Amino acid sequence: MVIAKARAVDGPDKSFREAEIERRVPGHEIAGFVTEIGSEVTKYKAGDRVGVGCMVGSCGECKNCRDGEEQYCLEGNIPTYAGVDKYGELTQGGYSTHIVVEEDFVLKIPDNIELDAAAPLLCAGITTYSPLNHWNAGPGKKVAVVGMGGLGHMAVKIAHAMGAEVTVLSRTLNKKEDGLEFGAEAYHATSDPETFEKLAGTFDLIINTVSAKIDISAYLSLLTLDGAMVNVGAPAEPLEVNVFSLIGHRRSFAGSLIGGIRETQEMLDFCGEHGIVPSIEVISADYIDEAYERVLGSDVKYRFVIDTSTI
Repeated sequence: MVIAKARAVDGPDKSFREAEIERRVPGHEIAGFVTEIGSEVTKYKAGDRVGVGCMVGSCGECKNCRDGEEQYCLEGNIPTYAGVDKYGELTQGGYSTHIVVEEDFVLKIPDNIELDAAAPLLCAGITTYSPLNHWNAGPGKKVAVVGMGGLGHMAVKIAHAMGAEVTVLSRTLNKKEDGLEFGAEAYHATSDPETFEKLAGTFDLIINTVSAKIDISAYLSLLTLDGAMVNVGAPAEPLEVNVFSLIGHRRSFAGSLIGGIRETQEMLDFCGEHGIVPSIEVISADYIDEAYERVLGSDVKYRFVIDTSTI
């Protein structure tokens, strides 16, 4: 991983961009070592254990950027891959042996977290940590996590470490044993209508990690007075909300993206302090096609990590 302070290059013309986008490199959960630094870099040195998450740039000047919320940059943050950086170049991701990143978008990985386990924290970890942190999950709070996939299992682990009482709401009970091991105190099947009757008015916070259309109003009924349901899953279809599910008990329905660089570092440090790592399966590059088929078949527990030395 090469870290730069900044670099100026001539922007490519349109035909070059169109050609390059066909050869883009994906990947936005990246962990590795610094191999080289630019002459103006001050935060890192060669050999440091570092990570790069979902974004590699922002305008740095708007109010959101100045407040440390670069993910909500008013000019649009620069995604780690398939984006266009401020020099007009297409960004290339971490399914590679090296990546060049400006130092302000590089994170320090705690010494007690292995690199393969650290990588998913840079998306799945911060995507769930940020809303739990913003909506004050902690002792005395009842938190429900909808879905037990790559995002959901991290939400359970983090919310538990924050001191919240955690419940998993999943379509079936197939992953109940895992959920309880990760720190959930209860696990319910949403395919059972009695679940919604039994848990009505229970939770202070619901984190929805599912990227599929669900009955939002039914889940809102599970919130207490002033409770909030936060979507981090991103379904392709619009979600319908019955406004009476909100106004009756002053409930909120919100969304959350990732976190800014400052909060992402806070998340990494929190996970290091509490020994939190995702449950992963490390694969070689020649297994990617098979791994993708397993993703489509929901046969992942709970994150694949590619060993880039096999690329």
